[in-house]
Amino acid sequence: MATALAVDIGGTKLAAGLVSSQGEVVRQAQAPTVGRDAEELFAALVEVIEKVRGGDESVCGVGTGGPMSPEGEEVSPLNIAVWRRFPLRRRLGELTGLPTFVDNDAKALALGEGWVGAAAGVEDFIAMVVSTGVGGGIVSGGRLLDGASGNAGHIGHLVVRPDGNRCSCGAQGCLEAEASGTAIRRITGQEASSAGPEVVGHAGTMVGRGVASVANLLDLRLAVVAGSVALGFGAPFFAAAQSELDRRARLEFSSGARVVPAGLGAAGPLIGAGAVGWRALGHDLLGRR
Repeated sequence: MATALAVDIGGTKLAAGLVSSQGEVVRQAQAPTVGRDAEELFAALVEVIEKVRGGDESVCGVGTGGPMSPEGEEVSPLNIAVWRRFPLRRRLGELTGLPTFVDNDAKALALGEGWVGAAAGVEDFIAMVVSTGVGGGIVSGGRLLDGASGNAGHIGHLVVRPDGNRCSCGAQGCLEAEASGTAIRRITGQEASSAGPEVVGHAGTMVGRGVASVANLLDLRLAVVAGSVALGFGAPFFAAAQSELDRRARLEFSSGARVVPAGLGAAGPLIGAGAVGWRALGHDLLGRR
């Protein structure tokens, strides 16, 4: 069975797996995102990849935090300080011998959710990751939006509270600075998993506010949200997000927009990374009209 080698690079964990052309994860491994410098971190990634290689891979697809240069030639994830302009695509291509394609992890999630997840069959939606950071990927008219440099969809840097917290990007009041796990830890001194109702409600409200702006701007009615913070907070988070979305999305075409948990659960990042590879090979994952 032909598979895609899927690689997911996050602020807290590195994961690799094999994803079939039907969107199934058939093998996977992971390790903490730990490395004192760029090469040590890449070595840790290599170890994870080697645990899943099977010899029948057709392509390597990668989802990672951004920003990045066009086509993911160089990556500078805001939540991975040791990688700045790291030549990830070339290094993985040399390692695997496979055609290798790199995209933002939240854009990868959008591909996966539109392929076999909560947005399957929907031609206009945003997929979000609320975890260590906050990212997004937008599908419009059945097409994933890439942007001029491949960085479209960075909803985490939409300003939702102009007088809010300073963000790692240098701006103030970004969604990532209000609702991410990193922000919650900095503000409260505790991990997001220990957050009380007020923190959960605030994070959900900020996400709903950001989604409303996107819904009003891009004429869409669905947001699917993944990530350890959002899914860990659960129903109260989504209730707060939906309430704020209802308050802010009031135009005829955006009223009634929904924010729901992503459908792929823990498998989402790897399925999304695999989807990056399959898409690059010409597979029509989103059923474009």
